[in-house]
Amino acid sequence: MSNESLLLRQDHDGIAWLTLNRPAARNALSVPLMTALEAALADIGADPAIRVAVIAGAGPAFCAGHDLRELRGLPRDAHAALFAQCSRLMQRIVGLRVPVIARVHGIATAAGCQLVASCDLAVAADTARFATPGVNIGLFCSTPMVALSRAVGRKAAMEMLLTGDMLDAPRAAALGLVNHAVPEAALDDTVRALAQRIASKSPVTVGLGKPAFYAQAEMPLAEAYDYAAAVMVRNMEERDAHEGIDAFLEKRAPVWGG
Repeated sequence: MSNESLLLRQDHDGIAWLTLNRPAARNALSVPLMTALEAALADIGADPAIRVAVIAGAGPAFCAGHDLRELRGLPRDAHAALFAQCSRLMQRIVGLRVPVIARVHGIATAAGCQLVASCDLAVAADTARFATPGVNIGLFCSTPMVALSRAVGRKAAMEMLLTGDMLDAPRAAALGLVNHAVPEAALDDTVRALAQRIASKSPVTVGLGKPAFYAQAEMPLAEAYDYAAAVMVRNMEERDAHEGIDAFLEKRAPVWGG
């Protein structure tokens, strides 16, 4: 199967919809699928027409994690390259200039749960379930742990990692792993509405704000405030900030520079 068929892309109104397309394998993250997703994200990052990206899964599940058959079939020295590729993929999502929304249905387990946690936002069907179940097969979910522990509290993350138990979507929303848990019939409309709201904002402002959010989160408090203040100064110098303030004062809709 070619990389192109492993991942589907459709663009509408500034929103790029990426669909993992290994439904028979529950969209397990094989090396070719990760390669295709990395390439698509790079293309999105270079495309000024795209303002939001959505990652979804074809078939009955969002993503069941790594492909265990592939893992068992790889020589030992290839394991490091595979996990390095996965880590690079997750960091590419965080570092992408546009916000990324996970559209989750079915299951999101192990590296699939990591994928959800790595996205900037996530909307799940209320029937979706989440887990880091590696401990059940003697393989602690160490790399999923990185994204998970940054999305939910430490004790909640440890419980998921140590038990491998499934978490339902309402609980995932309560913990902050996803933003919203909605009826499955409303999932696409909810994701689309959220993406459209974000796409309507100034791309310059969002492009400044997303990296600043992640950068300050890793800093001590005083350093974070100094950094954020510098970002505000830079933002204030942008044409879109001038336009947005003027539009607010004049009680009209802003016209962003794009």
